[in-house]
Amino acid sequence: MATRHLYIARHGDADAFGNLTDTGREQARSLGQRLAHLPIDAVWHSPLPRAADTARELNIFLSGSAPVGEASELIDHVPYVPSPEEIPPSWVPFFDGYDADEAERGHKIADSLTARFAIPPDGDADIHEVLVTHAYPIAWLIRHALNGPAVRWLGLNSANAALTVIENRPEMPPSVVMFNDMSHLRPHLRWTGFPTTLRA
Repeated sequence: MATRHLYIARHGDADAFGNLTDTGREQARSLGQRLAHLPIDAVWHSPLPRAADTARELNIFLSGSAPVGEASELIDHVPYVPSPEEIPPSWVPFFDGYDADEAERGHKIADSLTARFAIPPDGDADIHEVLVTHAYPIAWLIRHALNGPAVRWLGLNSANAALTVIENRPEMPPSVVMFNDMSHLRPHLRWTGFPTTLRA
């Protein structure tokens, strides 16, 4: 049965201007080494520089054989703005000021993301694609794969250059193979959201 294998990663560590840091480049290369043995058909990245640069860095370890392209659907965006009743108290300040037009634009991007990538292959051959994107689109793809309520993208955090894998097959629900795996990153490159002294 043909399968679309999505290898999804957040971009590497970036500075305040959105450019990869030396740490981000090292993270991207470590991810590339992890993916090097796979038959990658394409590497897609968000239009933002930190994602584009991550894609180029990791592609070095794919022998440069996989085409690298921009996919507007992978842009950093808020995929779903919850209603006031759905918003957890700790997220209220984050959504303050979002208007209906902004919310609609974000949700349209989210719909286009799943319509393009969260589908099985058209033909009989497997497809292996790398998606270099941002934390919120990754959370949305996981939520979609698990058929969770729209608000459930909240709280799904991805580390820089961590690997998430989702498989899509015809007439079957998506399969989440792994989420936010950092085993390819050396300990000092792993971002967990915890202070450095508490990192495992």
